[in-house]
Amino acid sequence: MESKSFYCESDDYVAGELPDNNWSPSSPSNNFTGRAISEGETYATVATSSPKRRAGRRKFRETRHPVYKGVRRRNGEKWVCEVREPNKKSRIWLGTFPTPEMAARAHDVAAMALRGRSACLNFADSASLLAVPSSTDAKEIQRAAAEAAEAFRPTPTSEMKCSDELPFYMDEEAELGMPALLANMAEGMLLSPPHMSGSSWDEMESDADVSLWSYSI
Repeated sequence: MESKSFYCESDDYVAGELPDNNWSPSSPSNNFTGRAISEGETYATVATSSPKRRAGRRKFRETRHPVYKGVRRRNGEKWVCEVREPNKKSRIWLGTFPTPEMAARAHDVAAMALRGRSACLNFADSASLLAVPSSTDAKEIQRAAAEAAEAFRPTPTSEMKCSDELPFYMDEEAELGMPALLANMAEGMLLSPPHMSGSSWDEMESDADVSLWSYSI
């Protein structure tokens, strides 16, 4: 069986600011149809390709992701993605994402739509997990990229636990209708025990139990 090798071309982006007209992804469409991926179809990935070349720019800070193809950092906390159309100088803007993994998934679905088997993917399982649009129209690719990225949005982990796990507190004073219960109990601990009337040391039997309390007369 003849083996085929794939070449993952480098990310040679044009220096300068990315477009400001951010495309906001719309909600997934139920009428969206994608191209089916055959079982034996394989793609090259960034893991099996040569490492990225460092950008040749020296006056600008490096914003490319060190691993993911087609992903750049923007404003310190966001990640953007765009792909170049084959045999053209134009690019398709895919959007801004909170994590680099979401942007990398958006790149993969766009690369498969534009380049087919020659696409270089960030994740090997993108070919089987993502729905690839059958059209190379920019809007269709943007919509598919938004759906792919949204499917891998991380779930929040800092939410509060269920209310039944919160510590339980009961106001005993309110439940018993005694607003000064705790204060009275604390005050009672400071009082001397009541005097035992009708008893003296002379009247006590020799084998009687002796109380340990010290009574004040």
